[in-house]
Amino acid sequence: MRVLIVEDEPTLGQQLKDTLEAAGYAVDLAADGIDGHFMGETESYDAVILDLGLPEMDGLTILDKWRKAERDMPVLVLTARDSWSDKVAGLDSGADDYLAKPFNMEELIARLRALIRRSAGLASSELVAGDVRLDTRSGRVTRNGSPVRLTAQEYKLLSYLMHHKGKVVSRTELIEHIYDQDFDRDSNTIEVFITRIRKKLGADLIETIRGLGYTLDDPENRPE
Repeated sequence: MRVLIVEDEPTLGQQLKDTLEAAGYAVDLAADGIDGHFMGETESYDAVILDLGLPEMDGLTILDKWRKAERDMPVLVLTARDSWSDKVAGLDSGADDYLAKPFNMEELIARLRALIRRSAGLASSELVAGDVRLDTRSGRVTRNGSPVRLTAQEYKLLSYLMHHKGKVVSRTELIEHIYDQDFDRDSNTIEVFITRIRKKLGADLIETIRGLGYTLDDPENRPE
């Protein structure tokens, strides 16, 4: 999953980036409002962490502009302000959740996971496709109840497909959401990881839709 952080405090911004990357997210970091607004308007993100007190352009203005431009990615607002009116203003501007500084990193990650799940229309932290289960809290993947070891990149790819189960996901979309901006988009890495996942979890788990991309669904639900 790809996340944008818009935070002007350098230490906190880097701490957030390092923490989310360690948790398996692809992360972009903007240090002011103008860059943050531009990135959120032109790039594709699964979620945004947005500070309200930003230089150049404040967080509420950014959020309002994104929503008016029909940018619908879930947004978690960070604020040092402790008044209920600021929280209400953020939610009314289109925020999906908020955290007041200082906050616990584990809580932030849990809220982020929940936002991404809800955005995909999922209620549970455990994602299921056939006999494969992926627990987004622990990062544990099982098949028929037995644990399966995946590499970090295999897990990211599988997680994205399971969050979008039943939809056709293009190769370009996978690259945009699981890799950093400087990833070589001409690489055949996606195909390599798809092959590895099929070997570990079953050849029929991920279906190739020629010319369009990949789809993951419960194999028993597919037409003969």
